[in-house]
Amino acid sequence: MRLKGKRVVITGGAGGLGSRISALMEKKGAKITIVDRTTELSFEADLIKGDLSTQDGISAIASQLAALKPDILINLAGVQYFGPLEKQDADFIQLTYMINLVAPVLLTQAVLPAMRSRGSGQIVNIGSIFGSINFAHFATYSSAKAGLKGFSEAIRREVSGSGIGVTYIAPRAVKTPLNNSMVMRFAELTRMKMDDPDMVVRRIVKAIIANKKDVYLGFPENFFVRLNAILPRLVDGSLAANDKIARNLFQIQQT
Repeated sequence: MRLKGKRVVITGGAGGLGSRISALMEKKGAKITIVDRTTELSFEADLIKGDLSTQDGISAIASQLAALKPDILINLAGVQYFGPLEKQDADFIQLTYMINLVAPVLLTQAVLPAMRSRGSGQIVNIGSIFGSINFAHFATYSSAKAGLKGFSEAIRREVSGSGIGVTYIAPRAVKTPLNNSMVMRFAELTRMKMDDPDMVVRRIVKAIIANKKDVYLGFPENFFVRLNAILPRLVDGSLAANDKIARNLFQIQQT
């Protein structure tokens, strides 16, 4: 797919990855619209200010996207909680699923009619390796991304033959502000590999241009995605040491 002249919408596009994706796609001739809570952008792009954490907020944004009729929708916006489930605030649990899963579904629903009518378009869902390898202490984030992965597969089958592509991209950990100090400490203790955001953005844009279906970034993580699909109890054992480190980390934090 050529990006020149294409109208691209990026949710959460004011952040570290989003701003980089916007810059790279704009260089290739795309017309960028950012959906974010911010009131202004540090770069040139159209802005739809809105809140993806509430039903009313999502509905308002969906109406604007339906009228905008983008060629490409990139569902990037996301939030993450790292810690024991019993310590996660109930409101933040709901917010996690709204932003990471419900919003992408409803925004996709909003842009599909124009894409079908046009006979072309692309939905790009940015998931996570955690959506295929569901990590302890990332329970709500992992399960929301697992839902996004399943949605991507289902809607791809639903629009088959319509000219609409669906791309699911699952990065592993990326060096962005999404990771708080506890995540960074966990990564240090477990020697978790964290990718450079510029490299991840190049891979994302390359996958969009190539209209890829499923892209998993990082080795050995992409291998474990396949292993977990057929032998999840084997993966349980390989993750046990990291799970213990996380439990100890939160015990230290609580003392």
